[in-house]
Amino acid sequence: MRRLASVLLRSFLQGLILVSPIVITAYLLYKIFTGVDSLIPSVPTGLGFLLIIGIVTVIGYWGTRFFVGRWLFDAFSYLMTHTPGVKYIYSSIRDVLTSFVGDKKRFNEAVWVRVGKDPEVWRIGFLTQDDMGPLGMEGKVAVYLPHSYAISGWVIVTEKNNIKPVDKMNAGEAMKFAVSGGITTVEEPENNGKETQL
Repeated sequence: MRRLASVLLRSFLQGLILVSPIVITAYLLYKIFTGVDSLIPSVPTGLGFLLIIGIVTVIGYWGTRFFVGRWLFDAFSYLMTHTPGVKYIYSSIRDVLTSFVGDKKRFNEAVWVRVGKDPEVWRIGFLTQDDMGPLGMEGKVAVYLPHSYAISGWVIVTEKNNIKPVDKMNAGEAMKFAVSGGITTVEEPENNGKETQL
């Protein structure tokens, strides 16, 4: 009886591991879809979502491809960053978003950072400032260290010789490695597509 209970419990936990990512992903996509869809009331379900996506896409294209569009958005950005109270909220959100996407994204250079010498300890992070000289920290760099299983992290300032580039992973794989606590796998083309545990 105890063995049967053990098998059932193990099977339940394995099923939870298999089903949970699918269910949670589907739920999050559903919440995003319904949230965006409800921004335009009184339209059939799904049409609001398509309209919002279309409008944002057109604004993005118009605002980056045409001089008038860029000028209008730059003027609006200038206004927001010079409005007392509003500037802190606007600039913070803008900087976070542009750190991940766009031409000015910062989390695209993964590095190993030595955070201990005896014993030697390395963490994975992202180089965000390659020269801290303007802030009075000559010869130092700023590195963002993401937390595992969280969307938070912290920034350290360290000597340039305490970092080295991550050669075996791109930025996306490095972020997955950090956030997953180092248990993720990356695919290496030189191993004929076989996955290698880091």
